[in-house]
Amino acid sequence: MIDSLIDKQDTFEIVRDQIAFILASESVSQMALAVLAAKDPDDWKLNVYTERSNAFEQFLSEDPEPTPIVNIWYDNSNFDKSSSNIMERQKSETIYNIDCYGYGVASSDGGSGHNPGDREAAFEVQRTLRLVRNILMAATYTHLDLQGIVWTRWTQSITAFQPELSGTQYEQVQAIRLALQVDFNEFSPQVTPEELELIHVDVKRTGDGKIIVDAEYDYTL
Repeated sequence: MIDSLIDKQDTFEIVRDQIAFILASESVSQMALAVLAAKDPDDWKLNVYTERSNAFEQFLSEDPEPTPIVNIWYDNSNFDKSSSNIMERQKSETIYNIDCYGYGVASSDGGSGHNPGDREAAFEVQRTLRLVRNILMAATYTHLDLQGIVWTRWTQSITAFQPELSGTQYEQVQAIRLALQVDFNEFSPQVTPEELELIHVDVKRTGDGKIIVDAEYDYTL
């Protein structure tokens, strides 16, 4: 039996939360840099969540909060046996989906036309994706600040999609998914070693009765 309580997070959970922490903290940092550059800091503001299924609900209220939304959720893992060992450490190749949502408001273009809400939502989510991708793929985060655990991270794909809620599509909300592959080590419980106290070797005889070995080794002395 395993002799210790399994009371820990697996690495896939730690990495997911680390991605969220990086995006949230860098958003705040970028807002501060925008102020120094005399630009609107709200263009660098992100609302970051993990494991939400309807993350863009805030856009559907009567008075929606237009800050872009980023939701990080675990998708799947494959394990590389050739780079692992069967007892302690398994190399996991894991995909996290990072869903970006943008909200657009129709407005006048100052002339005889207007800026359609669906197009503005597309521009907004593309700007959000740009910020997210550049943060996660910056050299600073080659190992997501988890050196010794994370091998590498890589943008596997980027896909735009129309978000739905209860089968309804919302034209003023657009979404893009960045699939991020992160390779890292997962660890499993080990055998607790016991101190060797005694080795006893039984008597062995040949066919004519000759004794081969008869020994005892006491390691407590």
